[in-house]
Formats: sequence, C-alpha cells, structure tokens
Amino acid sequence: MIFIYLFIGIIASVISALPLGASNIAVINTTLKQNARQAIKIAIAAGVAEVILSYYALHCNDAVKSFFYDNLWVQISIAAILLGVGLFLLFKKQPESREKKTKRFTLSKYVTGFILGILNPPVLIYWVIMYGVINSSDFMLSLKSSFLVLFLFFTGVYLGKLLTLYFYSKLSVILSKKLTAITGTINHIVGVLLIAIGVLQYLKIYIM
Repeated sequence: MIFIYLFIGIIASVISALPLGASNIAVINTTLKQNARQAIKIAIAAGVAEVILSYYALHCNDAVKSFFYDNLWVQISIAAILLGVGLFLLFKKQPESREKKTKRFTLSKYVTGFILGILNPPVLIYWVIMYGVINSSDFMLSLKSSFLVLFLFFTGVYLGKLLTLYFYSKLSVILSKKLTAITGTINHIVGVLLIAIGVLQYLKIYIM
C-alpha cells in the first residue's frame, strides 16, 4: 500500500510537466538540432530541479497545513482555482504557429536543464496546491512522513518529469510539424484532469 505514494508522485509530476514549458521546448529543440542523447541530459537535470521545487513546496505546505484545515474557504478556493485553470486550458485558443529563430545553448545540457527547471514559479505554486489536494484526501504527506514514504514520492516525482520529457523527445519530430495542434490537445488533457480534481475536491468538501 505504501508504494501508492510512488504512483501519486508520478501522476502529479506528469500533470505538472505535460504543458509545454521551457524544459519541454528545450528538449524538443535539442532533439531536432542535435540528438536525443543530448536532450535526455536536459531531462535528467530538469527532473532534479522538479524534485527540489516539490520538496520546497512541501516545506511551505507544512507551514500552511493547519491554516488549510481550519479554513473551509481556502479549500473551496483551491478547488475553484483548479476548475478555473482547467477550464482556461480546455477552452484556450492556440495561436498560429510561427517560425522562430532560437539561439543555441552554450551552457552544459545538464546546467541548462536544471536552470530551466528550477526557475519556474508556476510549478512551485502548482506543487503547493497539489499538496493541499493530496493532504485533503486519505493520503498524508509532510516532512514528518517516514523516510520510505518521502523517498517513494520524490522518486515518483523525478520519474514523472523524466518520462514526460522523454516522451516529448521521442515525439519531437511530430511536435515540430504539428506543434500548435499537439499543444492544444495536451492543454485539453491537462484541463480535463484539473477540472476532475477540482470537482472531486468540491465533492469531498460538501459530502464529508
């Protein structure tokens, strides 16, 4: 049963990594302009950055956990944010694709991946919200959780980020030709997932 935390980490990380961001685009560009081996270096370092951000968010989450439980409006607000972001992604119109000239990275691919992964405030906010969702369910995560629970969860976070970027690398050729269409599909998927989580959060609040 304890291994469920591994899968929770993977799922939460995949949802975080699916929308096209700086790391995803860097992986795609590197695969197309160089090779998949160089792109995986970016993914490996970006995975480490994701773990650091999720750990820091968990640290922040410990500080606000009691506030979350004592104030119903906070739980309702989080559910509303999830629904709002989900609806935005679901109905967001994609801009027409345009060719852009990109500068080649002169930094190490590991350094590039780490920098792109760590300098990502929206991801930090995402993890704070996600911990609120997780801790409002039957699963509990905090820095006081057992070492095995934290190890499994953060291993899942790393694997989720790495596998998602690996997926982007493998589909980079298709993405380069149909980037707008694929971006729209991914946004729709993430939007539906966030809406589902938001609805479940509302149901939990009012049923319980």
